[in-house]
Order: sequence, then C-alpha cells, then structure tokens
Amino acid sequence: MTFKPIEICVYGADVICPSCVQLPSSKETYEWLEAALRRKYPDQPFVMTYVDIFAPPADDQAKRKLAQTIVEEDWVYPVVVVEGNVVAEGNPRLKAICAEMEKYGYRPSTPEGKKAE
Repeated sequence: MTFKPIEICVYGADVICPSCVQLPSSKETYEWLEAALRRKYPDQPFVMTYVDIFAPPADDQAKRKLAQTIVEEDWVYPVVVVEGNVVAEGNPRLKAICAEMEKYGYRPSTPEGKKAE
C-alpha cells in the first residue's frame, strides 16, 4: 500500500506543565512516542516533529498559531497532533494516536509467529 506519510507533532516545552508534575517531560514523551510508533508501524513512513510552544518555527504559520493557542488557553501539554487533528493533551494514550494513524491507512505490524487478521 502506498500512502502519503503523515506528520505527527508533539507540542510542549522544556518546563513541565504545572498539571503534569508527575509525568514525563514533553521531550521525553516525544521520544517515547516516536520509538513506540516506529516499532508498531515499521516500514510505514511518517514524520515526527517536536514544537516548542514558546519558540515555534517562524516559517510555519499553522504551528505558530496552535502553539500560541496552547499557551494562551492554558492547554495541558504535551499536545499531540496528527495531520492537524489534536488527538491527545497532557498524558497521551498510544491507543488514541494509533487509531488516528490507522484512519490514514497505517496498519500495525504483527508479532512474530502470529497470523495477521
């Protein structure tokens, strides 16, 4: 199956969200999420991007606007966005992110020895 690689953005900051003191940092969440998704969807390309909400990329208006919204409206970060759709805020759930990816044609790999359904 050929499809356009999707972009998954994790918006966060170096400072841990006040509501998330016991949770991993946004960067740690980004790294964990990327590793988990690459294991779950091997050989299925996607782009992972980390956006610092206090220093968003100057050349991407959509990312700048969402980062500004996150700051101004006190969203709980990290915020995970798949192809422009917010799918997680705060402590992201892998299941919700995978469900969104699968809407774009991604299929999880099957563990060794198990038949695909």
